[in-house]
Amino acid sequence: MRVENTELAPAQQILRLATASWMSSAVSAAAELGIADHLTDGSRTAAEIAADIGADAHTLYRLMRACADIGLFREAPDRTFTLTEVGSALRSDAATSLRNFARWVALPADRHTWEGLAETVRTGTPAFARVHGGEVWEHFRDNPRVAAIFDDAMSELSRQVIAPAVAAYDWSGLRHVVDVGGGHGTLLAQILTTLPQARGVLFDQPEVIEGAGAPLDAAGVRDRCELVGGDFFATVPAGGDAYVLSNIIHDWDDEPSRQILANCRDAMAPGGRILLVEAVVPDDDTPAGTVKLMDLDMLVISGGQQRTGAQFDALFQQAGLKLSRIVPGGLCSVVEAVRA
Repeated sequence: MRVENTELAPAQQILRLATASWMSSAVSAAAELGIADHLTDGSRTAAEIAADIGADAHTLYRLMRACADIGLFREAPDRTFTLTEVGSALRSDAATSLRNFARWVALPADRHTWEGLAETVRTGTPAFARVHGGEVWEHFRDNPRVAAIFDDAMSELSRQVIAPAVAAYDWSGLRHVVDVGGGHGTLLAQILTTLPQARGVLFDQPEVIEGAGAPLDAAGVRDRCELVGGDFFATVPAGGDAYVLSNIIHDWDDEPSRQILANCRDAMAPGGRILLVEAVVPDDDTPAGTVKLMDLDMLVISGGQQRTGAQFDALFQQAGLKLSRIVPGGLCSVVEAVRA
C-alpha cells in the first residue's frame, strides 16, 4: 500500500513521513521499559508502573499518552491506561510478541546505521562499518547484549512473519532438513513439527549454537535434531534433502550469496532442494513498502539486498542451481531451487 495520503497537503505529508522515526522511537522505548508486561492484568496509572520499573512518573506518563495516540494503549479520563490488542504484541509472553524486534530497531547497531543511508547511496558501500568502526558480524561478537537482542528479535520474526510462509509450503516427503544459519532453532522447530518422521540439523556459528535449542525443546523435537557449529562460507552439513535458509541470502551481495548457495548445492543429497525464506521484491512496479524498506536496511547494514524473482533466478544460475518455483506466504515467500 502506498504511503501517500491525498487528504494532507504536501508539506503535511512530508512532516508525517519525516517524523515517523519519532513514533518508532516511542514504540521501542515502550518495549525496552516493558510497559506492556505491567498492563497485563488491567488498568493502571503511569505512576504505578513507574514505581514498578524504576522510572520517573511524569515522563513515563508523557511516553504512554503518546503511545496511546498511536494505538498501543488506551487512556481513560482518570489517566489510567489499558493495553490494546496491538500493544499486547509488546508483551514478553505474548504469542504474537515482537518486543525484542522493537528493541532491536532502537539500538545504535540498527538506528545509527540508517543515519548513513545518504552516504551509502552516494558511495554504494554499506554504512555499518563506517558508522560503527567494524562489520556487523564483528560488532555482534564484541557486543553480546546486542547480539542476544538481535537473536531474540529474529526468533520473534520467525514466529510471526516467517511462519505463514512455512505454512504455505508443502513439506511432505522431506526426511532430512538442514537449517542453515538457523539461529536458536525457531524455524526448524516449526518445520519438524509438521514432519514427524524427519530429522533436522541446526547449523550456525559456534557462538550462536552454544545458546540455541530452546525452541526445539519447547516443540518436543530436540531428540530429532543435531546442533552443529560452523561457517557456511566454508562448508555446510552434508546429506540433507532440503537446505533451508531463512533471511540469510538477503544479508549478502551476489558473490557471497553465490558461495553459500554453491556450498549447499554441493552438500545436498541427490534430488534435494534449496529453500530460501525471503521477502521477494515484485518484478514490476507494484508497491511493496515494507519489503523495499527491508531492502534499504540490508543495504546500510551489510550491503545485502532483497531480490526480485528474476534476481533470484540469475543468482541460482551462478551457483549451479535453477529456480523451480516461488510459494507466497504473506510478507515472505519460499523460493525453491534445485540442481541445474
